Amino acid sequence: MFDSTLMASSHPVITSYFNASNSASWLSTAFLLTSTSLQPLFGRLSDTFGRRLLYLSGVVFLAITTGWCALAQSIGSFIAARAFCGIGAAAVLSMGNIIINDLVSIQVRSTYQAYINLFYGSGSTLGAAFGGFLCDKLGWRLTFAVQIPFFVAIFINGYLTTPSTLGPNLAQRSGQGFRDAIRGFDIAGSVLLTGCVAFLIAGLNLGGNVFPWKHPFVITSLVIAVVSGAVLLRVEHKAAKPVMPLYLLFSRPRGSLVFNNFLANIGINAIIFNAPLYFQAVKLETASLSGFRLAGPSLALMICGVSSGFIMTATGRMTWLIVVGSLSMLLGGVLLSVMWDDIPTWLATLFLVPSSLGQGLSYPATMVGVLATSTQDDQAVMTSTLILWRQLGTVMGVALSSLVLQNTLTAYLDALVTGKHKDDIILTVRKSVRSILDLDPKHKHQVIDAYSRSLRVTFISAIAVFVAVNILVLTIRLPNLKPKKGDAGSDAEDEGS
Repeated sequence: MFDSTLMASSHPVITSYFNASNSASWLSTAFLLTSTSLQPLFGRLSDTFGRRLLYLSGVVFLAITTGWCALAQSIGSFIAARAFCGIGAAAVLSMGNIIINDLVSIQVRSTYQAYINLFYGSGSTLGAAFGGFLCDKLGWRLTFAVQIPFFVAIFINGYLTTPSTLGPNLAQRSGQGFRDAIRGFDIAGSVLLTGCVAFLIAGLNLGGNVFPWKHPFVITSLVIAVVSGAVLLRVEHKAAKPVMPLYLLFSRPRGSLVFNNFLANIGINAIIFNAPLYFQAVKLETASLSGFRLAGPSLALMICGVSSGFIMTATGRMTWLIVVGSLSMLLGGVLLSVMWDDIPTWLATLFLVPSSLGQGLSYPATMVGVLATSTQDDQAVMTSTLILWRQLGTVMGVALSSLVLQNTLTAYLDALVTGKHKDDIILTVRKSVRSILDLDPKHKHQVIDAYSRSLRVTFISAIAVFVAVNILVLTIRLPNLKPKKGDAGSDAEDEGS
């Protein structure tokens, strides 16, 4: 996660070095394409070839491609390196969760989930906070190069401590060679799933950002994603060992939990992505100060994520964490949508906390919940499937909220801004929110009002998503991780309910 979030603060330095600031979005898009789309594939591959091989190969691949980033001589080479980094990251992230599932019982899985949340949150925070600092002090090339010794240490530790017998190891147990094992693999489903996710992310992430929504590349990407998805459903329905079994998505409670997290990530990222814009365009704060205001929600997310893991271990109960977390997200959306014009900045910052608090409470419980209601054979693909849908929610949250904001902002600016220089003012403030500071008081008030109303509509759209999030878990029932003696089945989830 350090490597992933490091790009948030270091990409301006890198793109400026190559005189390619207009390519900044590709740095994150390239990584996101591969790291998201390949996780279910690695989950199923590990069932066939073993967890250890996939995990260690991922670490080596990530180290090599990080070195490629450090040595890149052009922006094209760097973007390609980030795409290949995503392949290694997909293997490492998916195998990390799956290996823990194999090593520990479900009764104590929540404790380990707490530790995962702690280090995940710490890595994200450190990467975002120190990426720019390291670039200033060491240069961006060394910022990537210094990560390689850590990958070497991770490889050595994984080699010495990860059992080679983890997972079904279907190829080894059946005595099949590599070629025979691949023949039984769901190659068609893997290609379709990877293509569907990759083109969906490309279309949503670049549409309205790098290219206009009507650009042929964006339209073509989204059409290919839809067609691939439709064919994928048919292929996976007939496959003997599908890469993403459909019954996992359409059986309760697992399907409800997966789509709960998918929709929750859409709503949360609609808030987090647009919150800095609120503080810059409405409260006229600097970019650095508006970004700093996200520290509170990030801290709430990390504390609640760690706490929920220990709470589950102590009580054995997950359902209430998911329900309370979902309600907290809804509360956060409501609070942000009712902010008034002269609301104190500290209170607006506080209104960001409930949604992140809800995410911290519910996400660890959701992960443990889908595992507790799955067989051991399904846990690897269930883990990678949940992570895939979470990341799709992240991409769609940013893309859809941007679509809502840009359309409403266009309408409000046209309706509220007056004067003979109206068109020039609208064009200027849409290109840069910092230009609002240079406007005369009359037009400054009009533009701020337009941004405020547009952001309110965006936050209201998040409320609609959070309502669906709550409906999905309204009647959900999950097993107690610590059933009482003589009553072991009383709290068990009836998956067909």
